[in-house]
Amino acid sequence: MRADREREYVAYVEASMVRLRRTAYHLSGNWHAAEDLVQETLAKLYQHWNRVRDVEALDGYVRKMLYRTFLAQTKRAWYRRILLTTEPPDAPAPGAREPDDRLDLMAALARLPAGQRAVVTLRYLERLDVNETARVLGRSPGTVKSQTANALANLRALLPGYRDEPRRAEAKG
Repeated sequence: MRADREREYVAYVEASMVRLRRTAYHLSGNWHAAEDLVQETLAKLYQHWNRVRDVEALDGYVRKMLYRTFLAQTKRAWYRRILLTTEPPDAPAPGAREPDDRLDLMAALARLPAGQRAVVTLRYLERLDVNETARVLGRSPGTVKSQTANALANLRALLPGYRDEPRRAEAKG
């Protein structure tokens, strides 16, 4: 790879690492698995970096790579043997719940099937709408809606008495 392209890649990775790690943590449930997920995604990105034309429009492509890498990992036998932990994230998101609530929520999120966890993470943590989520996961909007409904029902069953705030208007659509 040319030196200027290598510098672009390094700059992109440095600028997006915190966001990628946080998203990977929400998907995988622990920081070690999140690191592996990010590394695998960035290795794939590096292999295809010469095809990148617009670094500014790269986030959506990398997000899709991260989610698809996660879903592929969950199909591997070694992944199913990993005990997911409920380590708290580095810093709470703006408007976040109390630490105990976050731990309960992360534990419940880790118990969801991989596809439902990916949908919830994209819809509610990444704040993507149904169509954007469908594009990232390569699914139809109807599938995203049904998986969202199933995931929320599962979370409600895992977290009795837990309030649904803050609600998102687009969660209905």
